[in-house]
Amino acid sequence: MQISKRAQYGLRAMVYIAKNQKKGKVIPLKETSKAEAIPFNFLEKIIGQLEKAKLVTSKKGVQGGYFLAEPADKITVGQIVSVLEKTTTPVNCSLCNRAGKCLSKNVWSKVQKSLEKTLYSIKLSHLIK
Repeated sequence: MQISKRAQYGLRAMVYIAKNQKKGKVIPLKETSKAEAIPFNFLEKIIGQLEKAKLVTSKKGVQGGYFLAEPADKITVGQIVSVLEKTTTPVNCSLCNRAGKCLSKNVWSKVQKSLEKTLYSIKLSHLIK
């Protein structure tokens, strides 16, 4: 399984916002784009998804930008990735005609559970210290 650029960029943007928000400021999207070397147009779409999922909030206007909707210790990497990835399933056994009799599907189920457990155990606050 490979994590998409969308999820990688989304996590980097969230870390940047969390780290810089500590200073009490709203983070302009252009600043995040430049600092994290994320294409601005792509970042706009990513942040839009994160805002729709209520992980970030925007402030409009000249002094506008984005800030976390929750404290960094309440947001997990799993929440961010799940918003930006279609799936974190390493193998979709339901698409296989051998799903009912395949003995290896248990391996993929364990891998999925382990991945999800890990992603949801890491808080955004762990990444900014």
